[in-house]
Amino acid sequence: MKKLLAGAALAVMTLTGGAVLAEESYPERPLMLMVSYGAGGATDFQARIVTMTSGNEDALGMPIAILNKPGAGGRVGWNWLADQADADGYTLGAYNVPHFIAQSIKGGVSYGVDSFEPIANWGADPAVLVVGADSEFNTLQDVVDFATANPGKLTTSGAGLFVGHHIAALQMEKAGDFKMAYIPTKGGGAAAMKAVIAGEVLAGINNLSDAFRAREAGNVKILAVADLERNEFLPDVPTMKEAGLDVDNASVNFRGIMVPKGTPQPIIDKLAATVPTMFENGRVQGKMKAGGSPMHIMTREEVLAMWQKRQETLSELLAGL
Repeated sequence: MKKLLAGAALAVMTLTGGAVLAEESYPERPLMLMVSYGAGGATDFQARIVTMTSGNEDALGMPIAILNKPGAGGRVGWNWLADQADADGYTLGAYNVPHFIAQSIKGGVSYGVDSFEPIANWGADPAVLVVGADSEFNTLQDVVDFATANPGKLTTSGAGLFVGHHIAALQMEKAGDFKMAYIPTKGGGAAAMKAVIAGEVLAGINNLSDAFRAREAGNVKILAVADLERNEFLPDVPTMKEAGLDVDNASVNFRGIMVPKGTPQPIIDKLAATVPTMFENGRVQGKMKAGGSPMHIMTREEVLAMWQKRQETLSELLAGL
């Protein structure tokens, strides 16, 4: 009903010329960005950095507050954004791809790529294989050998089902012809990393950015990266392909900002023109680099193309897994 009313209001505004006025005066109050993962995880950590300059006069001129709605690998937050959030331009959402696209392909959720309108992408965070700092595993091959000799006994944490971590795990199992015990944790990547550090699991598949900070603190070893090339933040860590497993970049976690379908087009256009400049801010980029968070800025048009491509590749990939 809220989205229908928003659509009706937009129609009236367009007829009266009010849409132009709305674009010029927007935003008139603070905005909110829904993050569908818990506080302290990579998405939350990065969202707070990339939005920190939104109140500047050369940005939106209004601050953006973070609202965490974790649960079920992101499903709780994205279901809320698709079904309950106001499509008025003041309720934004952080997206994670492949997460929300893969979940919509597998079913059981009320959203898909047609439920949201992308604004801009800020990062591309590959999945990595981590173990505790005192683990007996020192290479990816050590992990593969254990998993092969002990089917189903390699306990491995991740942020949820059909998120990038899970997709990387499925690809590893297929490439190496072994079985792991993948354990989706409540609380997203932060909780999954804590499980590795505490020794509750033998290994974990997590975001590079979370793993980078944990390694800097001396808590984990990073054994391999699920990407096509080594990452500049981890030049000493091989890709999974280099280390012997034919795993590509399908699990790389693209992060950005979107709004619910039905948000007035003039507002979408205003956000699409402004938000990428926030991501390009020098302070933002410096803090992201210090936190081991790879940036990959894309415009709305580039994100639309990326979403469509990922929809196609994930449909094929998940059918084969």
